[in-house]
Amino acid sequence: MALIFDIKRYAIHDGPGIRTTLFMKGCPLRCVWCHNPEGWTSQRQRLYKRSKCLGCRSCVEACPQHALEMTAEGIRPTANECLLCGKCVEECPTTALEMCGKEWSLDALMNEVEKERAVMEESHGGVTLCGGEPLMHEHYTLQLLHEFGRRGFHRAVDTSLYASAETVGRIAAECELFLVDIKLMDNDKHMRYTGVSNEVILRNVRQLAMAGHDFFVRIPLIEGVNADEQNIEATAAFLASLPWARKTVNLLPYHDVGKDKHRRMWGCYNLQGFAMSTPSAETQQRCVAQFAAHGIKATLGG
Repeated sequence: MALIFDIKRYAIHDGPGIRTTLFMKGCPLRCVWCHNPEGWTSQRQRLYKRSKCLGCRSCVEACPQHALEMTAEGIRPTANECLLCGKCVEECPTTALEMCGKEWSLDALMNEVEKERAVMEESHGGVTLCGGEPLMHEHYTLQLLHEFGRRGFHRAVDTSLYASAETVGRIAAECELFLVDIKLMDNDKHMRYTGVSNEVILRNVRQLAMAGHDFFVRIPLIEGVNADEQNIEATAAFLASLPWARKTVNLLPYHDVGKDKHRRMWGCYNLQGFAMSTPSAETQQRCVAQFAAHGIKATLGG
């Protein structure tokens, strides 16, 4: 069973209508710009927000493994193994520490989603599985999608499509829509910035199109990574070559919200020091025009 690390209600950018988005832990990619790094590991983990910390040492004293210590920079993990027992979180009086990742029974999760049924139905929305990467947890994802379908919810899956063709086919049979992230067309650059090859991803995009499955394409638009004319032209040409009725791309200009989340994980954002920034308004409009030249409508933001 996959862990859920967030449930976002009234989501308006994760598919049509107003939606409930479930975030599943575990992802095979390590995108440098990732704004949900707490979704990388499939295990529970501690998160720490220093601005909430009183320095009371309650968590340090509560830990049976002595896996935390107080330093000049606030609470830090020690070399001792954390058992993820949660005692430090229970003792923290300000929620500076929290445990990320919760195991939900199917009934409990369905009850949680059902709370927003009226809003989703009125807006022609539904449920979106996100991450992390839902396709990493095929059995659980299929179980959830099947039950949502039985209950009459519109189902979308937000994915990198980094999975086997067989997994993609089985998931496609249980959902109405994919939200597909395409990062880069050059394979070497894709490996440099995400840690994995794009060959499987592009093959699966083509498979979805050939099979007539509905999907949106979303592209994180990053100056210094993929906003250059060459990459946008290659992306537009690839998508234009597909038998894809929707022909719509959502361009998501870069933001660095992941910085704070890496700090909360006692990690470092963009450790390699890659140059990344938000593309200028001129660059964004040039990208929109490049897609338009290939018969593809590109929208900004969302």
